[in-house]
Amino acid sequence: MLLRADTHDPMAVAAQVRADYLAMFPGSDRSHIPRIFSWAIDCFTGRDPEYLAIDARYHDFEHTLQGTLCLTTLIRGRAEAGELPAVDRETFELCILAILLHDTGYLKRRGDTNGTGAKYTPTHVNRSCEFAERLLVSKGFGPDQVQSVKNMIRCTGMGANVNAIPFRSEAERICGYALGTADLLGQMAAVDYVDKLPILYDEFVEAGRFGGNPGAVGFTSADDLMRKTPGFWEKYVLPKVQNDFLGLYHHLGHGPGAGAGGENAYLARIQSNMERLRRLLAIAA
Repeated sequence: MLLRADTHDPMAVAAQVRADYLAMFPGSDRSHIPRIFSWAIDCFTGRDPEYLAIDARYHDFEHTLQGTLCLTTLIRGRAEAGELPAVDRETFELCILAILLHDTGYLKRRGDTNGTGAKYTPTHVNRSCEFAERLLVSKGFGPDQVQSVKNMIRCTGMGANVNAIPFRSEAERICGYALGTADLLGQMAAVDYVDKLPILYDEFVEAGRFGGNPGAVGFTSADDLMRKTPGFWEKYVLPKVQNDFLGLYHHLGHGPGAGAGGENAYLARIQSNMERLRRLLAIAA
């Protein structure tokens, strides 16, 4: 089964992440995962004193939850496969914070009523790092821990040179690459991924308009984005997760996230989405 929790329900995802956390690190604080999820929920629902609730329609909170569920499935699968170096508890905890906060750069400050958070698409990674630093410092995290979270968040940048990120350890690097993998695969494996592509196009258009460069969108229409998506999967995402991110996605075929016979359910769902997309495009042609 692909989804081990309903990504429309933050509490369901939190419960599954906690189950994975306790399976990998028995005896850990059972309240830790619910606590950090509550921070993220506050951020995305407008309870932060400085920021509004998320209003980007594609990069919404469910998008974050899709990546979070994929991430913990991957890391637990890797742990059950016995891969080294092992990911220690603190690095895993920081990694969960990083994925929960990796798209806070789409949040608008209070008083910002112009458009939606999608206008920050080109700068959202840096904005997410700034948001994460402010929040984590307020929660008592130290400079090294904050830097680790920021290093992992930077793995989600489309043009990021991941080899230049100053990871503090190999476990941190593995978690950063796992986060980058999950950010891509979690969304592309979603049941409604194809249906939401026009919404993603609208976000790109808004970002181009806000940046004063509408021609930088890269697509002439939502249909054009949809036609280019199978190529994006084959020519960008697959090479990225295989090469830059060390093929960690293979661990989605291990452990509790695996399909029947060890099938990588995330890849199977993405392939199904690409086939559906091609059928729709053929009908429209």
